[in-house]
Amino acid sequence: MKKLVINNKEYESRLILGTGKYKDFYETKNAIEASGAEMVTVAIRRMNIGQDKNSENLLDIISPEKYTILPNTAGCYTSKDAIRTCELAAELLSGEMLVKLEVLSDSKTLYPNVVETIKASEILVKKGFKVMVYRTDDPIVAKELENIGCESIMPLGSAIGSGLGIINEFNIREIVENSNVPVVVDAGVGTASDACIAMELGCDGVLMNTAVAHAKDPILMATAMKNAIKAGRDAYLAGRIEKKQYGCASSPSEGLITDD
Repeated sequence: MKKLVINNKEYESRLILGTGKYKDFYETKNAIEASGAEMVTVAIRRMNIGQDKNSENLLDIISPEKYTILPNTAGCYTSKDAIRTCELAAELLSGEMLVKLEVLSDSKTLYPNVVETIKASEILVKKGFKVMVYRTDDPIVAKELENIGCESIMPLGSAIGSGLGIINEFNIREIVENSNVPVVVDAGVGTASDACIAMELGCDGVLMNTAVAHAKDPILMATAMKNAIKAGRDAYLAGRIEKKQYGCASSPSEGLITDD
């Protein structure tokens, strides 16, 4: 069965898990293990991975030898800040160039600033970064970012942390059908069924954080997400039946006993 490939590396798991919002690093570790994720994302501006030598380092708990550490630019509102954050991440991670780009428009909606995102993507790709880019669910913008050379397109399902699930399934499906790079839904997942739907639409993966970290039982929810991702992927590969406006008997009509 075809695996998820990011930056020429194969992954068994199609779930990417964020490392923020947990009560401590050990809950983070346990949730990651329960989810089966092989790639975890880290907000460089908010999480210590070596910037502060006097504070607890996430990498002491989540080993880069076991997991792909995907640094992200959460909290950046300009292309300049995002680029600087990516360069810091590469320095902290011994030259690793895979990054998740987020350039936000405002602190209320947390929607991506499309203009600044495109600008940052162009510069980062030229600098040799492998950019997984958080963006709106606009199919035209998706193709533009792919043409720039982004490693993966990451359309939002709905606003970050909202838990509203996938608002516009049509746009997500349109992006998937026209993309030549992995499509990973990023943001808006609230529960396992949301992740399952994303995979049923044909997405290559799902990135989430709040849905697991803020669940009443994060470890159990991480397990649920693992199962949902697999179920959704299997359903997509199996191919769903056509939706109809009328009933259709599931048993044959020939040979029925009649009054004749």
